Amino acid sequence: MSTAPHAQVPAARINAPKQEILIISHSTLFYWWPVWAFGFVMALITAMNQERLAVVREGTTAMLARTVDGVKGTHDILVVPEGKSLAIDPVSKMPLEPHLSVSTNKSLGVLFCMILLVVIVITNVPLRGLWSVIVIVTIVFLSVIFAILGWWEDILNRLSILDIRINLGGYLLISSVLFVMWLIVFLLFDQQVYMVFTPGQLRVRLEIGDAETAYDTTGMTIQKQRSDLFRHWVLGLGSGDLIVRTAGAQAHHFDMPNVLFLGRKVREIEEMLRSRQVVQGPS
Repeated sequence: MSTAPHAQVPAARINAPKQEILIISHSTLFYWWPVWAFGFVMALITAMNQERLAVVREGTTAMLARTVDGVKGTHDILVVPEGKSLAIDPVSKMPLEPHLSVSTNKSLGVLFCMILLVVIVITNVPLRGLWSVIVIVTIVFLSVIFAILGWWEDILNRLSILDIRINLGGYLLISSVLFVMWLIVFLLFDQQVYMVFTPGQLRVRLEIGDAETAYDTTGMTIQKQRSDLFRHWVLGLGSGDLIVRTAGAQAHHFDMPNVLFLGRKVREIEEMLRSRQVVQGPS
């Protein structure tokens, strides 16, 4: 009894580079994902607390363990100043019942605003290379100095006075609108600005609605621009900016900002360009 030998797949075929590599340039809106993500988390926490916000007139005072005519037992109450009334429902003409869901933890609103402000700064102030190092060293240096001088306790005590309340509807509105915009831009509009690398050819579309333009990859150089530590790694999860320069009499320079997983894609492009071969069939 004999068995036929198994066909062996050439190692070159197993390790063959990709024949098409897609590079998509994303807008800076991609880096705003922490805002809508944390907004949904804050909304969930607020909904689970099951607390309500009472809207009262200026001068209203809170009183503990009071008796109210017609109501059994003692209750904590809010007393509206004389001559003023509670907010009235325009439909029922009755006092407006507390219905706004809000968390009793004032830190939620403060944290959400801090995240929003940090994202605004990071996405609008690029800090590349040495500047990223300078900012980090400065933050660490100031943190140590404040700790030595004992200023952190005073700073934290003053921050504890800050009280920002956002109700459930506020979190959901901001997060939902931003999330929908993020999805539309990420899945639709960003897909229209791209580069496609194939062996021997580069196809480019730099504007939404433009036609593709093809270039020869002979003599082409690609460069990963020095990363912005905060934007590309903290918010971009390993994104980066790509620079492509074509060769020839009419050389072109292309900037593709905010490319996801850029390090891996640059390695794949370099491998494809190195392994480019002209295969001739038998005569």
